[in-house]
Amino acid sequence: MNVLNFAHSFFSDSAHWHGYDGIPTRFAEHLRYSLEALLIAAAIGLPVGLLTGHTGRGGNALALLATAGRALPSFGLLVLMFLWIGFGLLPVMIPLVVLAVPPILVTAYEAVRSVDPSPVDAARGMGMSETRVLLQVELPVALPLVLSGLRTAAIQIVSTATIAAYVSLGGLGRYIIDGLYQRNYDKVVGGATLTAALALATLGLFWAAARLTVSPGVRRNG
Repeated sequence: MNVLNFAHSFFSDSAHWHGYDGIPTRFAEHLRYSLEALLIAAAIGLPVGLLTGHTGRGGNALALLATAGRALPSFGLLVLMFLWIGFGLLPVMIPLVVLAVPPILVTAYEAVRSVDPSPVDAARGMGMSETRVLLQVELPVALPLVLSGLRTAAIQIVSTATIAAYVSLGGLGRYIIDGLYQRNYDKVVGGATLTAALALATLGLFWAAARLTVSPGVRRNG
């Protein structure tokens, strides 16, 4: 059987569409893990990246941290956290957040640093506070790049959240892990297909968010 036949067999089986192991349940679990990890990573990476980009200080340290974060293997970190912490969602969240923070952090920093200094200087000359300069002048112009960093992090999280199944949690990775163990390649292909579909949907969602939030003038100049 080829991949298309495996996929057809998986999705045409009504047993895969209901119950605790059904596609809606596993999809919702995977989405929850991904959203939680992205929100935590954004809460860490965005403020630090925007602030350091605004001040112009700490760029080298950010680059070093980002390189270190990218070098850590997510699965190895998952196993280490599982042995240290035990069962639960926390051992999964840590490697996902560590994976997602670097692109958010570095892109936010570079986005603010790339803003034309002329309007920034003009805003300061008008007496605007540094917070208002960052939020009202720099951030609107930097928003396309900031969103691109969030998009990269989100896709990486969605693709990697399958590791939750290795520590007996749910999500779409459950089909891949269980399918390999049972030699049920319908499940393996089905789980991989659903994960890829969610990654593509995430890409489309961020494209729509950019169209709605980024001003037309910034889009034309970008």
